[in-house]
Order: sequence, then structure tokens, then C-alpha cells
Amino acid sequence: MTNISFAAGSETGRVASKVKTRNLSLDRARTFLTLIVILHHAVIPYTFYGHTDPKEFFGFDMIVLATDSFFMAMFFFLSGLFVWPGIARKGAAKYLADRLLRLGLPFVICAFTVIPLAYYAISLRQHPQIGFPEFWWTMITKGPWPSGPIWFLWVLFMFDVVACMLHRLSPNMLDPINRLSLYGRRRPAAFFAVMLAVTAAFYVPGLMYYGPSSWFEFGPFSVQHGRVMLYATYFFFGAGIGVANMDKGLLAPDGRMSKVSWDWLVLTIVPYYLMWVLIGIKRENLGNPSPLPNWYEATYAFCFTVFSVSILFLILAYFLRFSHSGRSVLDLMQADAYGMFLVHYPIALWLQYLLFDYDMPATAKAPIGFVLTVVLSWFATMALRQIPGAPKVL
Repeated sequence: MTNISFAAGSETGRVASKVKTRNLSLDRARTFLTLIVILHHAVIPYTFYGHTDPKEFFGFDMIVLATDSFFMAMFFFLSGLFVWPGIARKGAAKYLADRLLRLGLPFVICAFTVIPLAYYAISLRQHPQIGFPEFWWTMITKGPWPSGPIWFLWVLFMFDVVACMLHRLSPNMLDPINRLSLYGRRRPAAFFAVMLAVTAAFYVPGLMYYGPSSWFEFGPFSVQHGRVMLYATYFFFGAGIGVANMDKGLLAPDGRMSKVSWDWLVLTIVPYYLMWVLIGIKRENLGNPSPLPNWYEATYAFCFTVFSVSILFLILAYFLRFSHSGRSVLDLMQADAYGMFLVHYPIALWLQYLLFDYDMPATAKAPIGFVLTVVLSWFATMALRQIPGAPKVL
């Protein structure tokens, strides 16, 4: 079996191959999310807030609001699915050693190469005379040293560390979530309700306390303060599902989730619309104050949470329902998805740099950037995976 999630890595393949055949629906969901990440970065320059290009299109604001609200949280969910059996089979020390190889090594390499290459494209617009060696040295020694999308790797590793500690305290700690998953095979709405309640309980207070723009930053180590607990809840709900009998629980191929999708679509559209209503109120009625009133932050955070959990269920339901629908381009990309996630960022930013001076509408620039980023990052990953030992990491 090939890798199912970024957290699972090569260890997932070995565990799963002894337990079940490849879970095509989860493979496709993971690869689909990789494309969503690339799409997100491809359209940001042409939005109201990104607007690093003179061209703009409101439809891309709609995409960014949606993607930013769920895709990284869903990555943590998928990454958690195989953590508990991995720790049980290998032991905490061996498990974390493998995670360092799979997550830590790419983080270090990308922090010193991929990320400086990406942000150099942005720096050239402001300081066209600066050379890359000077830019790189300034970033590494003086900062700021942004992490781009690779912040996910170190945060995921820290969740793995916490999971190992909890497993040592009690291997049965996540059994209540697993029992809820088994019940969710027939009643996925019950799992949804509990996950929504727990996620909101952890996320809403954090967002109100820190605000939406507060980040922890230490060199290339960064994460959004207000979303740490959101990501943690997704990760550990995923871990709870994966404790045992995953093929008989919420994500069972023949469970209720695989037969229902329209309900999740409605639950997704309503909070998404309400978020836009709140954004309109903030801009037109409140005048974009900073900080925002507590009632506004709490209401927006709750709508955000409902949308985030709902679209998670919608995507999972879709891929469970159509997991036997024949071959897909997602299957072809599956083995390279992690590498595409790691290398796409400088490709996306340099394409935007090259497209900047062309008098083209945003609706042309963004699709060109997206398609070329997918193709080039895919080819780059396939080339990197030819290096001896690289497939163990990528």
C-alpha cells in the first residue's frame, strides 16, 4: 500500500498492508487536498487581501475564504488516522524517529532552500537589486524567516509527540472517540455533532483571545495562535477513528457516510454564506475596527467551525461514495502528493512574479499559474524521488 496521509508516510504503508488493502477514498482525499493547497496559493495574489498583483477577481476571494477555512485542518485529521496503531506497533521511540525522518528532515531542508527561493521572488519586487546570496543570508541570520506552508510539518510532529505521551499514559485514552466512530457508521450525524461541539469549544475561545492575525514565530517555526487547538482537535479525532476497526466505523466503505452527501453540502453552504454576511458587516457597518467586538469574533468563529467540520464530512462522503468509480488522475498523483506539497511554493511564487508584468486578467493569470504549478511540482517530485533513499522521505 502506498502512503495515505502526510502523517502516515512510509509507516502507514507497512501497517496498512498487513491490515487492509489500500483505502482509495482516503488516498484520493489526501491528493485532492494537495491540489487545493496549490490552488489556494495560485489565486491569493489576485484577491482583496492578497492583492500582490494589480489584477483582482472576487471569485478568488470566495475560493480563498473556503480553502483557508478547512484544508490544513483536514490534513491534520487525515494525518491522525494512522498514528495510534503506528505507535502501538513500533513503540514511541521508533515511531518518533520515523516521524523525524518523514517530517523533520523535509522541514529543515525546505526551511533552508525551498522557502528562501520562494520569498526571494517577492523580495525582488521591492528590492530588485538584491542578490539571492545576500537575501538568503539576511533571512537566515536576521529574519524574518517565514515558513510558508511547511509550518504544518513541525506542528504535526509536535502533535505526534503529544500522541506518544498520551499513548504511554493510557493506550485506551481515545477509545471513546473510536466507539463514537463505530456508532457513526450508522449515524454519522452523531459523530459530526460531537466533533463540532468539541472543536468549537476549543477553537472559539482561542480565536477570541488571540485574534485572527496573531502568530507564534521563532525563526522558521511558526503557527497561528488561534488555530492551534482547532488543528489539535482534528488530529486527535482522526487518531480516535484510527485506534481500531477503521474500516467498520465512520469511514467504512459501506457505511452511512458513503451514501449521504447532500446533507453535508447544505450544512457547508449555510455557514459559508453567513461568513460572507459577517465580512460585509465588518466592512460596511463596523468599518473594519481593530480589535473587532467580541460578539463578532465569537459569531464568525462559530460559523467558521461549522463550515470547517461540514466540508470535512462533505469531502469524505464524496470520496467514500465514489471510491469505486474507476481510475482518476488523483490516483496517478497519489505517490507524489507529499513531494508536490513540499516543492510547489517557490514554483507558484516565481510564476506569479513572471506573470506580474503581463496585461492579463486575473482570471487568466491564476489558472495559468495553477496548472503550471501542478505540472512542474509533479515533475520535480518525480525527479526527486529518483534519488536513492528519497522515496522513504517523499
